[in-house]
Amino acid sequence: MEKLEIIEKLRSFYKGKHVLLTGHTGFKGSWMLVLLEHLGAKVTGYALDPLHDEDLYNAINGNQLCDSHIADIRDKNSLNRVVQTAQPDIIFHFAAQALVRESYRIPVETFEVNVLGTVNVLEALRDLKKPCVGVMITTDKVYENMEWEFHYKENDRLGGFDPYSSSKAAAEIAIASYQKAYFDTKSIRKNAKVVAAARGGNVIGGGDWADDRIIPDLVRALQKNEPLHVRNPKAIRPWQHVLELLAGYLILGYELAQNPEQTQGAFNFGPEMGDDMTVEELVRTAIRIWGSGEFVHQSDKEDLHEAGILRLQIDKSKRILNWKPRWTSTRAVEQTMEWYKQVFDGKTPIKCCQEQINEYFNLK
Repeated sequence: MEKLEIIEKLRSFYKGKHVLLTGHTGFKGSWMLVLLEHLGAKVTGYALDPLHDEDLYNAINGNQLCDSHIADIRDKNSLNRVVQTAQPDIIFHFAAQALVRESYRIPVETFEVNVLGTVNVLEALRDLKKPCVGVMITTDKVYENMEWEFHYKENDRLGGFDPYSSSKAAAEIAIASYQKAYFDTKSIRKNAKVVAAARGGNVIGGGDWADDRIIPDLVRALQKNEPLHVRNPKAIRPWQHVLELLAGYLILGYELAQNPEQTQGAFNFGPEMGDDMTVEELVRTAIRIWGSGEFVHQSDKEDLHEAGILRLQIDKSKRILNWKPRWTSTRAVEQTMEWYKQVFDGKTPIKCCQEQINEYFNLK
């Protein structure tokens, strides 16, 4: 699908739809709120409070964009009440403990949120007495990383060294179980429910203020005129702008509703093959766009394991969803840093998000 064709199909499908968005107060969830409003959807949010006053959700006045419910994804009864009240047509499950280094510090909570929280969403979907599509967001880190040059395919072995990665792999096993036990293709027409897992690459974009993420750490260092301390400069990640992934998730939701027999399973969303960028290259590109700044290599004092190389194969998403990345990793960095520059120059965060949405879909 070309860009204009994509946005028109998505508008036609999502306009007036009731969408439940878990994790709506997070970075990706906040961008999704702006995008779903652009498409005319009616959104119910379910998440914990934003962690910081400057978080994107607060900056875009997220409470005005959805019916917001502040609650824990581990609270099955609370979640089920919200789902039964919202009666969603589509569920996007973003809520997670999403930080690798934090998972080393709180492994039990990480497994509870990422595994039990996902099961709670699947159970709420199972209890819903109406047709509904579930897009379950996991991560590119669900694969058993062999530190090889090859790109991971959806049928490669799941695993995970750190608690975050392994908890997301365990969540994928739960998703696959519910697909087979309750939402399998043979009974789709009977129960009118279908789910799929979406495995996204390393997301960057304006408005991210999370701890221990490279772009937020860099922006904070630039604000203070301090050098950025980089732990793994040679590490390779599948960097992508947040809009690339959200467009993929929205297309996946559309195709699940239109062609459920072809669309169940898991889907990778990442950059094109060969569009590689190391952490150092990303930082140098961001500093160049900003116009100042520096970084230094600093060894990890905690000596926590992080993957050195990770690449995704996206042929399945291209073939079945007709999705492909629109911006290169370099363009993703450019758009991200321009967002921060414009906000620091006085433009409102929601205006920056809206303008980049229009640019991404060529609506300007």
